Amino acid sequence: MLRFGCSQIVIDRIDPLVNPGQLPSPHLHQVVGGNAFNVSMPSQDISQLASCTTCSYSDDLSNYWTANMYFRARNGSYKRVPQIPNRELFQDKFTAQTKGGFVVYYVSPGKGQVTAFKPGFRMLVGDANQRSKKGNGLKSQTCFRCYSGANWKGDDAAPCQDARLDTEAFPTGPCSGIRSNILYPTCWDGKNLDSPDHKSHVAYPTSGPALFTGSSVGSACPSTHPVKIPQIMLEIVWDTTQFNNKADWPADGSQPFVLSTGDNTGYGQHGDYVFGWKGDSLQKLMDDNKNCMGSACGGLKAQDAGKANACRVSGKVREEWEGWLDKLPGMEGMPM
Repeated sequence: MLRFGCSQIVIDRIDPLVNPGQLPSPHLHQVVGGNAFNVSMPSQDISQLASCTTCSYSDDLSNYWTANMYFRARNGSYKRVPQIPNRELFQDKFTAQTKGGFVVYYVSPGKGQVTAFKPGFRMLVGDANQRSKKGNGLKSQTCFRCYSGANWKGDDAAPCQDARLDTEAFPTGPCSGIRSNILYPTCWDGKNLDSPDHKSHVAYPTSGPALFTGSSVGSACPSTHPVKIPQIMLEIVWDTTQFNNKADWPADGSQPFVLSTGDNTGYGQHGDYVFGWKGDSLQKLMDDNKNCMGSACGGLKAQDAGKANACRVSGKVREEWEGWLDKLPGMEGMPM
């Protein structure tokens, strides 16, 4: 397992995967990774276009992005919910100063058992337009966990597998923090680096979404997607503590959080990915068969957090997305 922090490189209303060339795109995203991120991104080796990254490992010039989370107050105004680094995972000099952003996991069942992504590879998990439960629910590709006490109790349990801890929809009560997890597919058709929906070229194992742990290590890929690829998981911890006063919540007592897509259910949580690791560095990491966190791994070294945080992309859309807002960016027609 490889896990590392990535600071935000930009918060902006652009989406080079789903809405390439569209400025602005329909909703706001938080973005981490390399500085090649732009309104459109060519389907070539992104690592050759970026000169820096906000991620702990300087060889990872990929981009990862998700919707932002907002709090909607009883008076109808919105405020962005900040992110915080994930507990004790990042307490060394490389990662303790991660600014916003989230944690990225790459998981492999062992040496020689996965094929690293190729230059030009990209994919999407989740559906920004989903607003209701599909199928039987957990095991799920995305989930939320409500921390109910100090020290984020229950943080170590596997995500999106336990209905006692995780929900596909937003938690309904106050939390000491809300954790989002997004689990990407682990099977590839072996041919296409992308597909029109950015999903069809990849698939989950026949057993469904799960981390490569325990029995899932041997999970078979469907015959249509026979090639095992590294499992990517995004983990975002939202600091909701400043929004726990229920007097500020909707008058009917319903949960007050909303994604920047306008989704107040949470079912529309999604994540985008454009591969950008240098050379064969990711393949070496997956074959290294070690747990790596903010230190040398597979021949790589973590970069100092100050250098990572200095990497930036200029925002393309000039609009307010911070502080108290009358409406979400791009959601002019959304009712107050």
